[in-house]
Amino acid sequence: MSQFAINLLFVGASFAVYIGIAIWARAGSTKDFYVAGGGVHPITNGMATAADWMSAASFISMAGLLASGGYANSTFLMGWTGGYVILAMLLAPYLRKFGKFTVPDFIGDRFYSNTARLVAVICLVVASVTYVIGQMTGAGVAFSRFLEVSNTWGIWIAAFIVFLYAVFGGMKGITYTQVAQYVVLIIAYTIPAVFIALELTGNPIPMFGMFSTHTESGVPLLTKLDEVVNALGFRDYTADVDNKLNMVLFTMSLMVGTAGLPHVIIRFFTVPKVADARWSAGWALVFIALLYLTAPAVGSMARLNLLTTVYPDMAGQVENYDEAIDNPILYEERPDWMRTWEETGLITYTDKNNDDRIQLYNEAADFSERGWEGSELDVNNDILVLANPEIANLPGWVIGLIAAGGIAAALSTAAGLLLAISSAISHDLIKTMINPKISEKGEMLAARISMGGAILLATYLGLNPPGFAAQTVALAFGIAGASLFPVLMMGIFSKRVNSKGAVAGMLSGLLATLLYIFTYLGWFFVPGTEMLANTQENWILGISPLSFGAVGAMINFAVAFAVSSVTEEPPQEIQDLVESVRYPKGAGIALDH
Repeated sequence: MSQFAINLLFVGASFAVYIGIAIWARAGSTKDFYVAGGGVHPITNGMATAADWMSAASFISMAGLLASGGYANSTFLMGWTGGYVILAMLLAPYLRKFGKFTVPDFIGDRFYSNTARLVAVICLVVASVTYVIGQMTGAGVAFSRFLEVSNTWGIWIAAFIVFLYAVFGGMKGITYTQVAQYVVLIIAYTIPAVFIALELTGNPIPMFGMFSTHTESGVPLLTKLDEVVNALGFRDYTADVDNKLNMVLFTMSLMVGTAGLPHVIIRFFTVPKVADARWSAGWALVFIALLYLTAPAVGSMARLNLLTTVYPDMAGQVENYDEAIDNPILYEERPDWMRTWEETGLITYTDKNNDDRIQLYNEAADFSERGWEGSELDVNNDILVLANPEIANLPGWVIGLIAAGGIAAALSTAAGLLLAISSAISHDLIKTMINPKISEKGEMLAARISMGGAILLATYLGLNPPGFAAQTVALAFGIAGASLFPVLMMGIFSKRVNSKGAVAGMLSGLLATLLYIFTYLGWFFVPGTEMLANTQENWILGISPLSFGAVGAMINFAVAFAVSSVTEEPPQEIQDLVESVRYPKGAGIALDH
């Protein structure tokens, strides 16, 4: 059986399961559509939450970022994990006790203001749409390679599959589909990692293999990787970060962004009681850890495999790396996996030196004495996890499995995001603000139409993304962290913050973050100047646009407290409500919507 047929079999079978589940669990009411009827078991919800949270950025891009940037990019791992702990401990149980369907629903009622509700809807849509771009981009990468279609067609296929099971199944269908998707993605991620760890180190546990001895060279794997990347002019894989301020802010931005993600928060509204929200948060962390403990090993091994493929003499014991890099692989002798990925356009080769060999090195280093005219191989970070089984010559069924896993990771999060957008529009905007008398049937129709519209918008933006998957997702986290996270925290833990403060804080955090991002990512023209380049020299205090979400969150907090302190206190019933949400009495009882 050909590799294409194997891929089609695995991917097609997973699609059949997803659509079958959606038909079986089709939403019959708005409560089914928004919160799966509120009766999901904590373990089931934990697994669905893990799939919802571990997006294409986690499955596809995170290990690629670790592979390309090494220790410096471990901020993604620390930020996302730390943020989930904040969400599980400080937000999820209290929001569940409040008993609402959506994040804007909580904000609108807690701050007794439809203006606050509307601003929350805007913030949610901006963050979720930005996030879903990364999922569609990741799905396009996976489809274009494994189903041998163009990236454009890959994104359209992904949109169609999500439409089938999300529009009709709602949260009920999405929940059980995400359970299946988690099983697919975690098996797909760990099995190739085990194979590769065994091949490179003899240790079948990837996270231990990363610190084991590299079999072919006889030195620790990370030491070997440092030697290889250093010889090619790159900084050591384990090198420390230069800009500590930016690293701290970036980690914080990912943390508060994770805690403010609406599509993850609404998962905790699907369980029967508050205690179940806590248990499902704990189970989700266990399921997430299975992938996150494996990702650093996958990244390091992928980087070593790639470089030793291009420079075969570097694979074993090397006395002189200067001599080892004199003999890169001939272009005509490049492996099949490289030829295959070239067809997707995600690997490109330009023979700048006219020697029919592949040079891959850091152009910032001086290799001019060799007569090299520049690095010739450009490898998209997003392919490294997907290509890893092929790089390591693993069996065809493993490649088919990781194809299904990569697509599952993208589709699971995309569905959750689209549901968050749909719920905000149909429930918070239409039902609560525009037409409170709308029937349940009418609200269901509005929810499905708004989700269909969100899918079309996400597809268009996925075809024209502002960056690769994890980069785009980092922007979404910054936006969510700057706008939604502070108001949720203040809504739960401060009785003094009022509606005026909440609205001013959300708008200030969102606008400051968007302005910084648009300016320093080159999407915005500063009047009277040329477009600013996205370089560290232009950033304020060296703060990257991807790190500014933490600053935006601080602005949000400061403005909200300042405005609230000079305006009237919230009504007494609202203060009592805040107290009741935090007070443990009756915490195990589910509140009716």
